[in-house]
Amino acid sequence: QARLVESGGGLVQAGGSLRLSCAASGSSFSINVVDWYRQAPGKQRELVASIFINGSTNYADSVKGRFTISRDGPKNTWFLHMNNLKPEDTAVYRCAAGPNPYYRPSWGQGTRVSVSS
Repeated sequence: QARLVESGGGLVQAGGSLRLSCAASGSSFSINVVDWYRQAPGKQRELVASIFINGSTNYADSVKGRFTISRDGPKNTWFLHMNNLKPEDTAVYRCAAGPNPYYRPSWGQGTRVSVSS
């Protein structure tokens, strides 16, 4: 397991930007994949972005071109840079980490993002 702590959420106007952080500590495995998920009220959880140990990334169609996932390796911290935010991006965002693409044993508690129109 790893302890994951998200930060950086808040209230922003449409068109604005936020940077979410996911700091990992105490991991018992090599973190080779990190995902950002979000869940809006009354909706299912959605995978927003993933980054792999080789640097490759994946994005949901709804955020392509607006969100960027990145990593600060020495600091064991991952980021989700969110630009041109829309009201439909309002959700609780959580990061998840795993040793491979098929397993996510560690999850953060989440950080809330609210985008006003």
